[in-house]
Amino acid sequence: MTKNPKLRVTVPRQETQISDFLTASGTFQDGDILLNRSGLRLANPSAAAEPTPTAASDGQMLLEDLETVKVIGKGSSGVVQLVRHKWTNQIFALKIIQMNIQETVRRQIVQELRINQSAQCQYVVVYYDAFYNNGVISILLEYMDGGSLADIVRRSQVPEPYLAVISKQVLQGLIYLHHNRHIIHRDIKPSNLLVNHNGDVKISDFGVSADLANSMGQRDTFVGTCTYMSPERISGSTYGFDSDIWSLGLTLLECALGRFPYQPPGNEEGWSNFYELLQTIVEQPPPVAPPGRFSPEFCSFIAACMQKEPRERMSAADLLNHPFLRRYENEEVNLASLIPEMSTST
Repeated sequence: MTKNPKLRVTVPRQETQISDFLTASGTFQDGDILLNRSGLRLANPSAAAEPTPTAASDGQMLLEDLETVKVIGKGSSGVVQLVRHKWTNQIFALKIIQMNIQETVRRQIVQELRINQSAQCQYVVVYYDAFYNNGVISILLEYMDGGSLADIVRRSQVPEPYLAVISKQVLQGLIYLHHNRHIIHRDIKPSNLLVNHNGDVKISDFGVSADLANSMGQRDTFVGTCTYMSPERISGSTYGFDSDIWSLGLTLLECALGRFPYQPPGNEEGWSNFYELLQTIVEQPPPVAPPGRFSPEFCSFIAACMQKEPRERMSAADLLNHPFLRRYENEEVNLASLIPEMSTST
C-alpha cells in the first residue's frame, strides 16, 4: 500500500498538574465541574468567589460508605472496581482515575462527568455520583453484571435474533444521544456496550463523546478508538452523528462473525501494521455480511450502516424501522442466555 497523507496521528500533551485545578478548600474545579469527597455539582465557571464545597445531603452516596469487592477492569489511566454500599448492600461499578494524567485524558474525564451528570435514558449506563479525593477522581456507575459485547463475542458468534435485540436497544440509546442531547458518542464498540442478566444493553464510556451545541452536528477532532472509526474520521474530515452509525454497524458485524470484520490478506492472525488497517478502512470498500451466512435483512442493515459516504448511511431513527428488526420483533429472545453465570464475590 502507498502512504496515505490523509491519515494523521495526534501526539499526547504533557501531563497536567492536578494542583492547577484545586481550589483553596481542596475541591477539584474544571470549568463548571466542582468535585470533592462529598460528590459533584455544577457551578458558574465565571464566578470569581471561592465556590462553596459540596456537602452531603440526606440519602446521598458517600465515598467512605463504599467497600471494594474486586477489580473488574483496568485501563491506562485507572481501574474499575466492583463496590458494595455498606448500609444497603447495593452493588455498583466504581471507575477510579489517577489525575496525574495527560491533558487530553483529563479533558475526556471532565467531559464524561458533564455528560453523565445530566444523562437520563434507560439505554445509557446509570450515573450516580462522582468524587475527588487525594488526586483521584471516582465515578460511581450502574454495575452491568453481564460484562460487554466484547466479552460475549470472545466466547461465540451472536445469532441474528440476538443481534436484532441488541441493535434495537443501542439504536434507542443513540436516538437519545443524537436527538435529545446533540451528542456524538465517538467510541461505539463492543467493549462500550454493556449487558446485564435482565437482557438490557446500555451504552457506556462517554470520555470521548463530543457534546454538540449547534444543530449542524459536526466535529473535526480526532479522538476515540481508531479501529472502529468511520473513514471520514480517520481521514480527518468533518463528521457527524452518522459516524456513530458506522461504528455500530462494524460492532454488530463483528458480533455476527465472531471476529473483527477487517482482515489482512492472507493473515488470519490480525493486522501487524496499524496504519495499513486505517488505510484499508479509508480506501477499500467496507466489509459486508456474507449473504450465504446471513439473512438478506441483516445484510441490508449492515450495508445501511457501513456506507463510505456518511450521507448515505441511515439515521438511528430510520434504522429502528429497518426490516431486520421487524423480522425478529415477535420472537422470544432472551439476551441473558448469552451471559454465563457470574458472581459478585471475590
